[in-house]
Amino acid sequence: MKKIAVLVSGGGSNMQSIVDSTKKGVLKGIAKVVLVISNNVCAYALERAEKEKIKTACFERKYYSDDRSYDNDILRALKSCEADIVCLAGYMRIVGKNIIDAYPGRILNIHPALLPKYGGKGMYGHHVHEAVVKAGECKSGATVHFADENYDTGSIIAQQEVDVLKDDTPQTLAKRVLEAEHKIYPEAILKIITKKSEE
Repeated sequence: MKKIAVLVSGGGSNMQSIVDSTKKGVLKGIAKVVLVISNNVCAYALERAEKEKIKTACFERKYYSDDRSYDNDILRALKSCEADIVCLAGYMRIVGKNIIDAYPGRILNIHPALLPKYGGKGMYGHHVHEAVVKAGECKSGATVHFADENYDTGSIIAQQEVDVLKDDTPQTLAKRVLEAEHKIYPEAILKIITKKSEE
């Protein structure tokens, strides 16, 4: 049984989809979420985790003198729960190099577009969907990729396309892309677990 830690900043719907998949989906009997970490004490994701009886931790950057000490505390929490895989699910910070080095090929992120399009700094949440609609794209979607020291540049693990409709607003598009995210993230985790077990 592989142990998953999830890093979040907001509502945590992708975290919930991962948890649900360990109970009745593609990750059932294969993985379980053992820790949810947030950098935002008000994140609804923490409430979701507590309802699921999953251990939580919160580390707010403003209480640290530098990024390294902040990242070190997160790394200690990840090691203490013996996480095998780390999933970023709406985590609004770059993951520190010390964390990336400790989990090579085991840190995943979800992005609400078809990378490499509409990725990079400032491209998150509604900003992505606004840009896609404004550009008149006919396709958008979700991407799961490995996290590295930059925004959205890690190797792609899986993608799922979503049609952009003529009358779409950023809000209507976001809803359909989120549905794709909820489907593709657990599947991508399974893909990585299966690959690791074969190595």
